Amino acid sequence: MDHYLALIDSYLSPLLKIFDQEPWMKGGAVMLATFVFASISSWIIFTLLKILTKKTVSHLDDRLLNIARAPIYYSLLMTGFTTGVNMMPLSDKLTNNLNNGFQTVGILIWTTALIRISKIILHQLAWGKNTLYRLIRPQTLPLFDNLIKLLIIALALYVTFQIWGVDMTAWLASAGVIGIAVGFAAKDTLANLFSGVFILADTPYKIGDYIVLDGNQRGKVTHIGIRSTRMITRDDVEITIPNAIMGNSKITNQSGGPHPKFRIRVKIGVAYGSDIDKVREILMDIAQTEPLITKLPTPRVRFRTFGASSLDLELLGWIEDPELRGRTLDKLNTSIYKRFNEENIEIPYTKQDIYIKEFPHSKDS
Repeated sequence: MDHYLALIDSYLSPLLKIFDQEPWMKGGAVMLATFVFASISSWIIFTLLKILTKKTVSHLDDRLLNIARAPIYYSLLMTGFTTGVNMMPLSDKLTNNLNNGFQTVGILIWTTALIRISKIILHQLAWGKNTLYRLIRPQTLPLFDNLIKLLIIALALYVTFQIWGVDMTAWLASAGVIGIAVGFAAKDTLANLFSGVFILADTPYKIGDYIVLDGNQRGKVTHIGIRSTRMITRDDVEITIPNAIMGNSKITNQSGGPHPKFRIRVKIGVAYGSDIDKVREILMDIAQTEPLITKLPTPRVRFRTFGASSLDLELLGWIEDPELRGRTLDKLNTSIYKRFNEENIEIPYTKQDIYIKEFPHSKDS
């Protein structure tokens, strides 16, 4: 064994002396060895990782693995190339410029990879399952995509300037002043923007819901954007409301709750002396035979109060969609009026009785 070691040393010693005497060759050898090592090691590592990722159901890990290969491979190369350049007899300025150039190219490669990775992850979050109460949605995807790109690029520029020794104090101060000026100039736009994000995240309403605003405007939501919300009224008029107003208003979502069904109320008064049980029976029969009224929950009749000139009752029923409210009320009111006429049930109305105590006497009499 010692004989073989001595033999190897006898062959390597002259070679090592040559490298010590030739720094150019020594630096080039380090670069070549780094290239071979990076190529072989990255091929082995990513081949094994691909075998593992193929066993998973999701394709997300495969896509991320393909993107990560290039920056990791270059990072290994950059380490060896920097070491090789430092071994070569170059001037300090040229050596620093080459090393800074290697690092700048590495930052560029990593920046591109991070942007691609962030885009894949955001799409996965936006289009994945159970995204109802998540902040990242298909509607907000462009906003978050652009924000993350700006953050990555800003960080890359900052690190690049630090590598080349550029003082960032003046740049950061200027950016702060510009940011304050833009914030004041576009405060309404920013208010709508942030309100739109919170509306999409909190989901007080969604597309297709019937909502009622503070001003009693009622309509169907047709679009929820970053800047505004659009709804179409029952008159087929489209209204565009800035999200800042929507975020600070009281909104009644008639399609919200555990299901989209909506309860309607029909108030009816009958004259004193009417058979209250018969009135209940007629109202229940009308509700149960109306196709627009659901069977579950079942309709009901409530005797609310003794009015000034009537017994006040209320017919309660559920419809499948708030959009059917006007049509259903029309049918129920028509049926109630006809049935009460047939059954001789009086619907009292406001009237005034005038009693004349005596007629004035004429002068002739």
